[in-house]
Amino acid sequence: MTDAIQHKEKMKKRQSEQRAKVSELRDPDKGLVLIHTGAGKGKSSSAFGMVVRALGWKQKVGVVQFIKGKWKTGERLFFDRLGEVTWHTMGEGFTWDTQDKDRDIAAAQAAFAKGREMMESGDYDLIVLDEINIAMRYDYLSVEDVIAGLDARDARTGVVLTGRDAKPGLCDYADLVSEIVEVKHPFKAGIKAQRGVDY
Repeated sequence: MTDAIQHKEKMKKRQSEQRAKVSELRDPDKGLVLIHTGAGKGKSSSAFGMVVRALGWKQKVGVVQFIKGKWKTGERLFFDRLGEVTWHTMGEGFTWDTQDKDRDIAAAQAAFAKGREMMESGDYDLIVLDEINIAMRYDYLSVEDVIAGLDARDARTGVVLTGRDAKPGLCDYADLVSEIVEVKHPFKAGIKAQRGVDY
């Protein structure tokens, strides 16, 4: 048997197995909860890729940014220009810059209140809670409160939560958890953040 025929037979078998698996899947009739976490770069970038995908399907999208503050980013500039994403940047900057735990807690709670209002409204197909895992890492928000907010969301609304160090209880709750691993980063080689690549 030639390699080409063997390959074709192997792919036919895989196709049949895959179709059988897909035929058993069900639509949950609700938006999913997805977590992008890990020490590697690209958690928010992946979430914003999902925003583009949702917009491609003419879905309604909202973003609430925790932590990042008023830092100008390419994605914010793009989505502002596009005018199709409801965007709230509510953090006050990196935790090492604010140096005020009470203010950080108040900012995180205000951001989550805004996110919860959006999740419950029934107006959105997808909401990104960007860097919320960092707010939870520092105990500005509790896992229990965040899960209660996710439980109260409208059935149509999917939610993406980004940031390193996602809490185990939240990961157990989520439908999908992706961990981005850092293999190499230019920052460690003394290269500063690049416009269009890092922000």
